[in-house]
Amino acid sequence: MKRMKIFEAKEFNNIKEIIYHCTNKYSDKIAFVIKHQENKKVTYENVTYKELLEDINKLGTTLYEMGLVKGKRIAVIGKNRYEWALAHISNLLGGIVSVPLDKDLQYDELENSLIRSKADCIMFDEKLTEKIEKIKLEGKTNLKEYICMSEIEGYKSVKELIEKGEHLLNEGNTNYIKAQINENEMNILLFTSGTTSKSKAVMLSQKNIASNIYAMQCVEDIRSTDTNIAFLPFHHIFGSTCIIMMLASGVKTVFPDGLRYIKQNLNEYKVTLFVGVPVLVEAIYKTIMKEIAKQGKTKLINIATKISNILLKLHIDIRRILFKQVIDALGGELRLVISGGAPADPKISKGFNDLGVKTLQGYGLSETSPVIAAENHKIIKNGSVGVAMINDTIEIVNKDEKGIGEIRVKGPNIMLGYYEMPELTNEVLKDGWFYTGDLGYMDKKGILYVTGRNKNMIVLRNGKKVFPEELELLVNRLELVEECMIFGLPDNKEKDDVKVSVKIVYNKEVVKQKYNDKTEEELYKIIWEQIKELNKSFPRYKHIQKMFLTDKELIKTTTKKVKRQEEMKLILEENSKTQK
Repeated sequence: MKRMKIFEAKEFNNIKEIIYHCTNKYSDKIAFVIKHQENKKVTYENVTYKELLEDINKLGTTLYEMGLVKGKRIAVIGKNRYEWALAHISNLLGGIVSVPLDKDLQYDELENSLIRSKADCIMFDEKLTEKIEKIKLEGKTNLKEYICMSEIEGYKSVKELIEKGEHLLNEGNTNYIKAQINENEMNILLFTSGTTSKSKAVMLSQKNIASNIYAMQCVEDIRSTDTNIAFLPFHHIFGSTCIIMMLASGVKTVFPDGLRYIKQNLNEYKVTLFVGVPVLVEAIYKTIMKEIAKQGKTKLINIATKISNILLKLHIDIRRILFKQVIDALGGELRLVISGGAPADPKISKGFNDLGVKTLQGYGLSETSPVIAAENHKIIKNGSVGVAMINDTIEIVNKDEKGIGEIRVKGPNIMLGYYEMPELTNEVLKDGWFYTGDLGYMDKKGILYVTGRNKNMIVLRNGKKVFPEELELLVNRLELVEECMIFGLPDNKEKDDVKVSVKIVYNKEVVKQKYNDKTEEELYKIIWEQIKELNKSFPRYKHIQKMFLTDKELIKTTTKKVKRQEEMKLILEENSKTQK
């Protein structure tokens, strides 16, 4: 397939060029909205693009004055907020290595990440003060400076540093502003969520990020009139790259109050677009469907959907008129949802698209800064992750008889390597190609489909392959299922074979509402009958043969990916007990 360039976009070498360009072009437009809440009084503070650059330069000038100059390392940790974005961008514009960290890290993991990254300074959210105090007290890290995003006693604050920077700039201090950027050096050190105990630290350059922002702008319909809500955690590379892409496009960004307030925030800010993980997209969709069911309009919506889909084939689009009431429940302006970070349920994506809210899926990794393929408004193929980005080349290697093989990619967004892990780097980077460890295939049009992780694949004795992710998608649709994990359980009879099995966490809410009188044993029988029914819809070798049921949440990383190895240990222990 020919590389797509749907929209005109300007290509830059680094983030500094992007920020200076957008703050000049959109000078008086609103870049961020900050919500202040004191008791019941709510006020909103608008930060223009011009003010954003002023804040960046003031903060950066003080950091330089403190000795936190080019090449030094500053960790940034906290919830999504203006000060987080400001800290991260200030680091980049001064050539300071930015180390985004997950606010949900356990104390030991946080301390370990700070030691491994050799961070000189940490900018933190006040909610993490207790952990920061302990880190300071133990003194195992390289930290010399501790800066709080809010004003609290005993710590320098971002506000204080901005005020000091203003004085320094007025006195003619231009060291920070004049800093030259080497776009090919490591400027971001990002810890992957990894499902193993030692996460990898990905080294990214400004060129990596800038090239990916350009590629996204070429194919995605992001408009300067848009209002984006920053759902994706900024410590994710998808979250932090997206926030710079939104700035590059002249978008206004607002911040959510939390998952419980999604609907309220979409209404409050009249949000037009957001980028989120599938779990979030699904939660919003299910909220809408529940409301429709409550009003007894499910049948009506289904009929309307069929009519609108027929009209769409005739190039008549009345979806947003037909489903105005539904869209109004989401603020009335929502037009674009981009899903990434994990495989999306095609049923949910189709559901949103049927309502007239364009929902696209992208695919990428921390190592690819992050997007390597995405759908766009010209190519939406349910179940796919779209086509290669304009500056990437994707190939499928070591294919099986069905054309499924490992996905490898080459392009300017490929990481520099894993920090202080040369052997691991050499395993995945070969001759300019990055081997993703993901399995997939491409159709004749160059549309990419991801089938699962190489290491998760179940290989049966007869050579047949089962991709857990594919089955998990179907099992998770069952009403009684909260979440599940498909795996190969060693077969006691056939020593060199495995049984396709599932561990299911049942949905306590559904049980409470509909099955309150049932014991866990009875619930097991109900779900097992549903699994047997599901089995009929796929080939015999994929049939689920054993089921484990629990009410305890699956063990996960901080980015909500299931720690399969740890779960397997528990399952094998439980299985050995039942075999005795």
